[in-house]
Amino acid sequence: MTVAFNRPTVTGKELDYIREALDSAHVAGNGAFTRRCNDWLAARTGAKRAFLTHSGTAALEMAALLCGIGAGDEVVMPSFTFVSTANAVALRGATPVFVDIRPDTLNIDETAIEAALTTRTKAICVVHYAGIACAMDAIVPLARRRGVRLIEDAAQALCSSYRGRPLGGFGDFAAVSFHETKNFISGEGGALLVNDSGAVARAETIWEKGTDRGRFFRGEVDKYTWQDLGSSFLPSDMIAAFLWAQLEQAAALLTRRAALWHRYHDGFAALETRGAVRRPVVPAGCEHNAHLYYLLLPDRAARDRLLNGLRAAGIQAPFHYVPLHSSPAGRKFGRSVGELAVTDDIAGRLLRMPLWHDMKDEPDRVIDMVYALL
Repeated sequence: MTVAFNRPTVTGKELDYIREALDSAHVAGNGAFTRRCNDWLAARTGAKRAFLTHSGTAALEMAALLCGIGAGDEVVMPSFTFVSTANAVALRGATPVFVDIRPDTLNIDETAIEAALTTRTKAICVVHYAGIACAMDAIVPLARRRGVRLIEDAAQALCSSYRGRPLGGFGDFAAVSFHETKNFISGEGGALLVNDSGAVARAETIWEKGTDRGRFFRGEVDKYTWQDLGSSFLPSDMIAAFLWAQLEQAAALLTRRAALWHRYHDGFAALETRGAVRRPVVPAGCEHNAHLYYLLLPDRAARDRLLNGLRAAGIQAPFHYVPLHSSPAGRKFGRSVGELAVTDDIAGRLLRMPLWHDMKDEPDRVIDMVYALL
């Protein structure tokens, strides 16, 4: 039997809430379910405001607009990330500046950031890989001292925390994702978290296609007009209705996912002891959301042998990012600072294990097959 890498989670109330949205006669964006989701996200993360978007990518693009990123500017980020992190910058005519990652958490190497900052740097964008926090106690003071904006790509990190503080609440702006592979899903979807109170009003304008439509509906102006740059970032309220069924069950979804993550972690302990793999590292002070489980093999050849062996056994266990600095678009639109040797090494050795809410004996089957192949 095939073990899928991912299967979308359904809590049971999604269709009921979609029907409720239909019955309300408001299925466009910013309806009742959108507002429920926005309020939940702000309360959970401590953000000043949350704005549901049609994707995590859209949230990153909103953050770039809010940071005033434009031609000639630079944004420092890890190369080991999804293309949306860099696309949001390149679309504004700015340059993604790639730096290396840490070998333990696979997050941006906080000690490599300052050397990449120039007079053109507009922002630092960190990525909390696998829901495990970057070293925010070093990065936040650096951004403040150098006078640059801080963006958290928290696509994988909703409900994770760092030293007791929710991720998504450290930067000026943060982006989360509700893609079908995430812990909470709406098929496609995302949200922008705004922590800078001075940027909330402009964020709403950008979110509302560059208009003051929100102020109009609150009775603050007698008509709404084009005020600023913006785009159609809102999702349908039917998408928000689906998401609300997920967020209502967030605690149960997180508990189940953590149990599956720890089943893998315990199951692979002996392999790590004998040096066949390295398991994920979770530093002290990092409370993660069990977003994904990966193994690091000794080298690329060993990784590829395991990948092919699992595939032959019907188990979908993919590798992850191709480093952006070595991609065609990365070479065209970005630049690198340093050798990025850890990024290149990790990208060739990493393999992700199947992980989804309704798994039963599948983790044990995966573990047994990995042992058989190694």
